[in-house]
Amino acid sequence: MPKSVNVRVTTMDAELEFAIQPTTTGKQLFDQVVKTIGLREIWFFGLQYTDSKSYSTWLKLNKKVLNQDVKKESPLQFKFRAKFYPEDVAEELIQDITVRLFYLQVKNAILTDDIYCPPETSVLLASYAVQAKYGDHDKELHASGYLANDRLLPQRVMDQHNLTREQWEERISTWHAEHGGMLREDAMMEYLKVAQDLEMYGVNYFEIKNKKGTQLWLGVDALGLNIYEKDDKLTPKIGFPWSEIRNISFNDRKFVIKPIDKKAPDFVFFAPRLRINKRILALCMGNHELYMRRRKPDTIEVQQMKAQAQEERRSKMKEREKLQREIQAREMAMRKQEQEYADRLKSMQKKMERRQRFTLLEAQQTIRRFEEQLRQLQKANEELEVSQKELHNMMKRLEEAKEMEVAEKLKLEEEIRAKQVAVPRNAEEVQRKDDETRRLQEEVEEARRRQEEAAAALIAATTTPQHQHVNEGDHDEGEDEEDETPNGDISAGNDLISESDINSIRDPVEDRLTLAEKNERLQNQLKMLKKDLAGTKDETKETAMDRLHKENVKQGRDKYKTLREIRKGNTKRRVDQFENM
Repeated sequence: MPKSVNVRVTTMDAELEFAIQPTTTGKQLFDQVVKTIGLREIWFFGLQYTDSKSYSTWLKLNKKVLNQDVKKESPLQFKFRAKFYPEDVAEELIQDITVRLFYLQVKNAILTDDIYCPPETSVLLASYAVQAKYGDHDKELHASGYLANDRLLPQRVMDQHNLTREQWEERISTWHAEHGGMLREDAMMEYLKVAQDLEMYGVNYFEIKNKKGTQLWLGVDALGLNIYEKDDKLTPKIGFPWSEIRNISFNDRKFVIKPIDKKAPDFVFFAPRLRINKRILALCMGNHELYMRRRKPDTIEVQQMKAQAQEERRSKMKEREKLQREIQAREMAMRKQEQEYADRLKSMQKKMERRQRFTLLEAQQTIRRFEEQLRQLQKANEELEVSQKELHNMMKRLEEAKEMEVAEKLKLEEEIRAKQVAVPRNAEEVQRKDDETRRLQEEVEEARRRQEEAAAALIAATTTPQHQHVNEGDHDEGEDEEDETPNGDISAGNDLISESDINSIRDPVEDRLTLAEKNERLQNQLKMLKKDLAGTKDETKETAMDRLHKENVKQGRDKYKTLREIRKGNTKRRVDQFENM
């Protein structure tokens, strides 16, 4: 049995490992990847690898994986990436997984400056990225420093402004709070809707030369072909929409584009290597196919996907609304409980204070009675001692006064008898007062105990924990167009548009506006951010791209205005313009 080969496929947020057979085709590996991640919008994506000459290349779906020039490693390394971009993300991207993959790829391109993004737009995009990662801003959860480990801005932008990381976080956090109630998936979509208006979004650049030998850039994207000067990837100078291109072909390093306008000359350029022309052809074929598909009714499969996605989003929105209602109800209930608890606590404190005051007063009165009783007991004891002493003295006198007169003796005896009666009575009174004193002492102890208990209860009531808020997320499966061909003088080509389609296709940039032009709120947000950052900018660190962007803004240009401008005039005039560059 043939020995299997290990491959590793890296998506934008995961690593997948498979064992493939020597007979496994690119399509079989691709199908295994999309099945694993649950992706159905497969037409935007491809598998990218580094070949033996260190060039980045797309895997051909119709050929065996091991027959292609994949760099020999163990495991074999592939990247799953978007190869083609939609014209309008909001209209075309259906599944959440598709939105997420595009979002992560575009975000990475912006952060690495592969797509130029002005500072104010970078901050706004960062706030959407934070919403996509963390959900709604929560002051308790998202305290200072919560973005410390996140990469949110291009290094160029951070270097150009005299702001600390904390100050950047403060600005991003402020805008993050503006997106309250936005689903994470919607935040990713909003990110893409803003990003797709950036001039370099979705463009594949290739080094080319015209017949004069002038070094230029060819840009291939969802809207057509554009020509750029060598030192300016931001502003195309000549443009050809897909609707104007009849046929594309190459012969070795020479690439020929035949316009729909038969009176116009061919648009010819030269690539430095044959493999570049192969890749240009493949991208042109794929982009044009998608361009035409958008202008035709959706297939049954796409209709079903859209219906399913809409139903899932409706269900998700209902679930979110239900959750929000439950959270609000819970918060209201908690606030009510907290208020009731606070009221009960306040009432209890008042009762405890009253009881404490009453108990203290009662105890004080008992203690005063006790003290008075002690004084009386002491007085009775003193009186008893005096009586006993007097009786003792009388008895002594009686014994000594034998010669006392009879009357005097009788009187003394009478006094002695009276004292003998009084002394036990005084003793009884002392005993009674002593008993009363002991009882009062017990009452005092009980009063003090109740006082201590009342104080302890009051302390316990005031330290009971408060209720906390509950804190809480192949392009098309048809043939790959990059056919393998032998080295040497080779050619390939395809007709892109049929006669029946020529008059029915309209240039999509004719009336297209940037999101900022359509959305006044977004426009104002960007103006505020630009004004805020202007005072912190270090002009000495401005890059060539910054200067080009500044000039475009000064001239009132944006992506779609520029595209409309460079597509004006007939095809012949534009081809001539290209030849004269």
